[in-house]
Amino acid sequence: MRQIGFLVAGIVIGAFILLSLKMCNSWQRALVLRAGKIQGLRGPGLFLIIPFVDQVSEVVDQRIRTVPVHTRQTLTRDTTPVDVDAVVFWMVHDPLRAITELDDYEGSVSMVALTTLREVVSSSDLAVLLEDRRRIDDELRDLIEVKTREWGVTVQAVEIRDVQLPDNLQDAMSRQAQAERERAARVTLASAERQVAVELAAAAKTYEASPIALQILQINRVFEMNKNRGTTILMPTTMADAMGNATAFAAAVQAATQTGSDTLAE
Repeated sequence: MRQIGFLVAGIVIGAFILLSLKMCNSWQRALVLRAGKIQGLRGPGLFLIIPFVDQVSEVVDQRIRTVPVHTRQTLTRDTTPVDVDAVVFWMVHDPLRAITELDDYEGSVSMVALTTLREVVSSSDLAVLLEDRRRIDDELRDLIEVKTREWGVTVQAVEIRDVQLPDNLQDAMSRQAQAERERAARVTLASAERQVAVELAAAAKTYEASPIALQILQINRVFEMNKNRGTTILMPTTMADAMGNATAFAAAVQAATQTGSDTLAE
C-alpha cells in the first residue's frame, strides 16, 4: 500500500509539474491571469504557473508583421476614382496593452490602416499619388501610428504598391504624354532649323564677299552629285562659263602654289 501511495503521489507531482511548466519562444510573450486577474507577462523561455488557478490568456508575437490594405474606387481630391493597394508593416511593442485594451488588435490595425488610406487618398490629388509616393507613404505611417500607439502597436512603414486608374483615364493620359513628346520633338526641330538658318546666313555673307568661293562650291556640289551615279547634268551656259573660270582660277592657284613649293625646295 505504501508503494502504491508513493506511485500515486509521484504521478500527481509529475502531472502538477507538467501542468505548471510553460514555454514561450524568444519572440513571444504570454499573458498570465490568476483567478481572472492579470498577473503579468511571462517569457521568453520556460516559466511556471499554478495549475487550475493561473491561465495563459494569450500569447503575443512581437515580430514585425504585414497587413495588406486595398481601397476600391476611392475618389481623389480632384474627383478621380482610383484603386490603391498598400502594405503596412507593424509590430506589438507593448503586449499587455495590446491584449487588454483591444479585443482583436490585428483586425483593429487592419481597419485603422484601411480608413487612414482612404482619408489620405481622398485628400490628395492624382498627380501627387502617382509622382510623390514616398511622401504619401510617410504621411500614412505617421497617421496610422498616432492612432495605434496607445494600443501598444508600432507602425514601422507603409508602402503603396500600386495605383490603378480607369481605362478611359489611362488612354487620355497616354494621349497627353504622346502629345507632349510630339511638342518637344517639334520644338527641338525648330531650334535646329533656326541654328541652320543662322549658319547659312553667315555662309551667304562669306560667298557674297568672295564670288570665286561660291563658284568653287558649285563645282564641288556638281562633283558630289555625279561621282557615284555617272549621270549627265545639264546647266545654263552662263553657269558653265562661271564654273570654267572658277576651275581655271583654282588650277592657277594650285600651279602657283606648286611653283612656289619647288622654288623653296631648290
